[in-house]
Amino acid sequence: MTKLKLLALGVLVAASVGTVHAENNWSVGAGVGVINSPYKQYDRDVYPVPVITYEGDDFWFRGLGGGYYLWNDQTDKLSIMAYYSPLHFKPGDSDNSQLRQLDKRKSTMMAGLSYVHNTEYGFLRTALAGDTLDNSNGFIWDLAWLYRYTHGGLTLTPGIGVEYTSENYNDYYYGVSQREANRSGLNSYNADDGWNPYLELTASYKFATDWNVYGTGRYSHLSDEVKDSPMVDKSWAGLLSVGVTYSF
Repeated sequence: MTKLKLLALGVLVAASVGTVHAENNWSVGAGVGVINSPYKQYDRDVYPVPVITYEGDDFWFRGLGGGYYLWNDQTDKLSIMAYYSPLHFKPGDSDNSQLRQLDKRKSTMMAGLSYVHNTEYGFLRTALAGDTLDNSNGFIWDLAWLYRYTHGGLTLTPGIGVEYTSENYNDYYYGVSQREANRSGLNSYNADDGWNPYLELTASYKFATDWNVYGTGRYSHLSDEVKDSPMVDKSWAGLLSVGVTYSF
């Protein structure tokens, strides 16, 4: 089991559960998650997922991210935020002999701004963040529209969105340098920027006052800049997790 894959699921789960339970300051729990990587011959695996969230008037914390509100009311929430991005490539984790000859791609710390705008028809969620550790020197912009439906203890939050990844970001994680190409036999590849549309769904059921069971996932359709990389053999990537939390 790789720690970073576990943490990737923790980010998705904690953020989704935190959105559903914003009226409670603290939530803790645990679940099971599945991650699917687009890199060649990276197996789909099942991992335990810890969940810890906090929502306050000035600060918030969800999984591996946190922020400070510059504006926080029922309609609009603007914050400075930072989060640990677990995306990485470790040659030894691939069963592909050519990919095992490539260089590592490191995870990093991202920081920027996030914004949520609530309406009676759903809510807009967007974030712009850049690599603060200069691993890729790239940035990501995420934009989504979601709608929350509640009936009794059941809450469903479907969403549709798109993620923009910059040229430097894509080239670091999916590009193949000439030196790597000479060593591995793969074609060299320089990635450009790209757009990754996605679908997202969170379902939760609250019971016994403070307990909640959830399921959350995201399906992303990868941009041509990612799909065309000789490191990749899939057109999509996905995360899925289910578990239980306690709020207090």
